[in-house]
Amino acid sequence: MTRIAVIGAGAIGGTVAAWLAQNPAHQVTLCVRSAIPSLRVETPDGLLQPSLAVWSTPAEAGAVDWVLVATKAYDSEAASAWLPPLLTPSTRIAILQNGVEHRARFQGRVDENRMVPAIVDIPAEREAPGRIHQRRTGSILVADDAAGRAFVTLFGETPIAVATTPDFTTAAWRKLAINCAGAVNALTLRPGGISRDDDVAALMRGLIGECITVGRAEGADLPGTLAEEVVAGYRAGPADSVNSMLADRLAGRPMEIDARNGVIVRLGARHRIATPLNAMAATLLKAISPDETKGAAPTQRSG
Repeated sequence: MTRIAVIGAGAIGGTVAAWLAQNPAHQVTLCVRSAIPSLRVETPDGLLQPSLAVWSTPAEAGAVDWVLVATKAYDSEAASAWLPPLLTPSTRIAILQNGVEHRARFQGRVDENRMVPAIVDIPAEREAPGRIHQRRTGSILVADDAAGRAFVTLFGETPIAVATTPDFTTAAWRKLAINCAGAVNALTLRPGGISRDDDVAALMRGLIGECITVGRAEGADLPGTLAEEVVAGYRAGPADSVNSMLADRLAGRPMEIDARNGVIVRLGARHRIATPLNAMAATLLKAISPDETKGAAPTQRSG
């Protein structure tokens, strides 16, 4: 029996927990701040209603083989409070979060060779506590090392495409290119269809272009065609699709401002790369965030 604790029961945490629980060889527990009566996930393959244990305080938690952190990036400190009772000398921790700083958020808390940073592409929306709509089966990418390969085996009985990549840095910055453009949706309170406006599409390309330049400076191998590819993907998607940043704003929750846009500004400043569009997006999102301490926009330093 493989013991798995999933920290966070939002769109990603709930979806992943529900699929993993389909395997009778897994014992899956949700770690949440507020207990949920049940978990119900509408998936492309039908309804999942797993019977899961739920821990609502770290005091209830026990040792597990795997910890999957599926909180928002800005909640990493709170997620870390769960780790002491969950970890054994052999426990591995998968970090299913946005951004490009997965390891840095848990540095000093977990041995680095036991960390599995993960890039998640599972379109899902949390409609209410414990109620999730998964729009597409999706995928997860992890680094091609021993811990990453062990993570892949956890999902062998699920339809989620989980695989390793030899270049995690590039894969993470590719995902960030998609996420940074989503700031437009959160700022305008409009779903994916707004990308079909030519002026909006041009703005999205500008945000992504800055991400590409900084990502290359950080060692990512990003093609010059990436901005157009990402915008084409937005325009081809459902007009009513709601990314997680827009969903958070609509629900009055803090947004992942730093992990999606602020990080481009911060790392751009390190390389003396100007990122005015992402700086503006981060500043405006911070100004309208219900918690202005989350995702503060850093000062831009140009070359």
